[in-house]
Amino acid sequence: MKVLSKQLIITAIAMMALDASASQEHKLWYDKPAQVWTEALPLGNGRLGAMVYGNPGAEQIQLNEETIWAGQPNNNANPDALEWIPKIRQLVFEGKYREAQDMATAHVKSHKNQGMPYQPFGDLRITFPGHTRYEDYYRELSLDSARTVVKYKVDGVNFTRETFTSFPDQVVITRITADKPGSVTFNASLTSPHPDVMIASEGNDITLSGVSSNHEGLKGKVEFQGRVTAVPKGGRMSTSDGVISVENADEAVIYTSIATNFNDYTDITGDEEARSKAYLAKAVTKPFSQAKKEHVDFYQKQIGTSTLDLGPDKYADVPTDIRIERFKDTHDNQLVANYYKFGRYLLVSSSQPGGQAANLQGIWNDKMFPSWDSKYTCNINLEMNYWPAEITNLTELNEPLFRLIKEVSKTGAETAKIMYGAPGWVLHHNTDIWRVTGAIDNAPSGMWMSGGAWLCRHLWEHYLHTGDIEFLREAYPIMKGAGEFFDATMVYEPQSGMLVVAPSNSPENAPKGHNATTTAGATMDNQLVTELWNNIITASTILDTDKEFANHLKKRVNEISPMRIGKWGQLQEWMGDWDNPEDNHRHVSHLYGMFPSNQISPFRTPELFDAARTSLIHRGDPSTGWSMGWKVCLWARMLDGDHAYKLITDQLTLVRNEKKKGGTYPNFFDAHPPFQIDGNFGCVAGIAEMLMQSHDGFIYLLPALPSVWPDGEITGLVARGGFVIDMSWKNGRIEKVTVKSTLGGNCRLRTLTPLKGKGLKAAKGGNSNVMFAVNEGLAPIISPEAKLNPVELKKTYLYDLPTKAGETYTLFGK
Repeated sequence: MKVLSKQLIITAIAMMALDASASQEHKLWYDKPAQVWTEALPLGNGRLGAMVYGNPGAEQIQLNEETIWAGQPNNNANPDALEWIPKIRQLVFEGKYREAQDMATAHVKSHKNQGMPYQPFGDLRITFPGHTRYEDYYRELSLDSARTVVKYKVDGVNFTRETFTSFPDQVVITRITADKPGSVTFNASLTSPHPDVMIASEGNDITLSGVSSNHEGLKGKVEFQGRVTAVPKGGRMSTSDGVISVENADEAVIYTSIATNFNDYTDITGDEEARSKAYLAKAVTKPFSQAKKEHVDFYQKQIGTSTLDLGPDKYADVPTDIRIERFKDTHDNQLVANYYKFGRYLLVSSSQPGGQAANLQGIWNDKMFPSWDSKYTCNINLEMNYWPAEITNLTELNEPLFRLIKEVSKTGAETAKIMYGAPGWVLHHNTDIWRVTGAIDNAPSGMWMSGGAWLCRHLWEHYLHTGDIEFLREAYPIMKGAGEFFDATMVYEPQSGMLVVAPSNSPENAPKGHNATTTAGATMDNQLVTELWNNIITASTILDTDKEFANHLKKRVNEISPMRIGKWGQLQEWMGDWDNPEDNHRHVSHLYGMFPSNQISPFRTPELFDAARTSLIHRGDPSTGWSMGWKVCLWARMLDGDHAYKLITDQLTLVRNEKKKGGTYPNFFDAHPPFQIDGNFGCVAGIAEMLMQSHDGFIYLLPALPSVWPDGEITGLVARGGFVIDMSWKNGRIEKVTVKSTLGGNCRLRTLTPLKGKGLKAAKGGNSNVMFAVNEGLAPIISPEAKLNPVELKKTYLYDLPTKAGETYTLFGK
């Protein structure tokens, strides 16, 4: 027998390991039922959300429908603001910040309402006589097929429950089976925390009907109906008094539909009863096997666009909550890969085209009045929800966000006129399903008018990643409107003579000793408007339109107050050098220019890069969940993979109650606490940024690879310019890169290790690909006391790869 060489054996083992890791399951699994909501497992099809507890004796599936919100169509602009904003601005310029803040709370904050809460539908409850004496318990959420599975044994009979929220059929489907004929017996009913619901039986259906809550003086008018039926095989079924009873069946499939009268933010004249009937009638005609296959096929088409493999799953036999608990000690790389897939799973499950954008909790909420109303908080949280969409190849899931932006640009135009006497449109720090755009909450958070500028970034990023010129043509008027508002309302700060937003705040932080957040020219606002105006200018050139306005903005953008470096070397959060080195506030708003923007660069703006790093170090690592997700992204942009990983470790700290600050619940939900979904999305975006960045005029491969991920593979990352990147690495060095060019044009690559491949050449001059446009403002103002410590950058290699649309290019590490 021929003896294999040592190298051939090593190669064969490596190939076997790759095959094993490629075929491993991605799932969350547990050896006990959920006791609380943050242990239940989330399912969603964009419109419907379900939290499955998996209790053998009394199953609870908590249900949401994305349009069940309190209130009714309205806007909440405060007309008093028009008179009082100039007075507030004057107080700010006089240094009377607390007086200005109190005046803003009294006269700018909406008198009507502070936005409406997102509300649950209720629960499907299924009781199984005798199933409290179970054994061999197991439950899972399959991230490969978007299903929950519960298994256990009672009196020698094995029972299985399988639940999914069907994407094609728009219903919740639960199948109950046993390995002994005639063993499936249960009662199913609907309950709801809403008062005055009506529960009834109609033939083989049971129904629950209600209306959303009154809130802050606004009558609730979202009418909803849930409808449930069962299709058993064998046995008997009956319905009475709102209860479905199935006795001695071989198996049964339960179908749950929910619908409302909501058509859009201006129209709630739909027929929720007809809709709920139609969903259910269509679903029950389809065999379970067909419904399951169509659901899984739909899901896999979206989730499969990007994959992350960080090696064999060493702890596959350990329940997920225990893996989270041990993560700091185990450095469980596959748990990170599962977290990446789970975050993308949540976006697929909560943001489907044609539906509503993912809110503060996605679509999952069990409380009538959840924290922060589970609204759309626009000073970080809504935007963070969509950070993974472009880079991790889920761009189509942006559609609900883009529609929200279009809608608030309309309501925001009304608000801009009423509150500021200004053209264009404005969005303060919060909105809801009714697209209110007035100032919500007291001035420490609510006196912030830059939500529109931030949302416009998502429109521009979509163009940069896709090259969709028709989309840009439609988005341009929205961007222009946001730009016009700031052009009309910004003023010259008396001492510096620079253009600023006033009143302003740096969400939601206050300088030490000021006892107020209200100020003028907060760094984040300067960055946001600089970026917005530069993007409008570039878009105007691309579309060959609106040259007069673009030329006007070219002059104005150079008048905006620039970033400043303060006396202890920090990037100043405010125009004044007021930063406290001991400040560990959860918001790091002045670092917007670092991420998600691209105004701060280690290569183009090294002084600002150093100052931003100093600020980030002093802010500290542990924080609320979403804040740590943002910091993963920031440390990735700092090109420090080990520090970014340290934040992932902080994020993957088990939280079993709401007393601990930040971390992850047993069901992988982000713990603010309480639950906020943006932490999941922010951390996923950070993982992607650790492996590929494209904001700085080139595509940087493995820019922030941590030492604990020496080997791995990522597929489907999307770079600006429409380049789709697949990449594997070994011992921290790139092994293979595949570049699919969807648009053509120059692909500029930066790497820490050299590459080789057909067409690859050393880069010269600027990048000719306009999709890699970078954003810059004026040079920073640096305190004479500042001591800068420029970061020493590692040696890199810069390449150009000319590409043609539709072609794929393969490169290798040297």
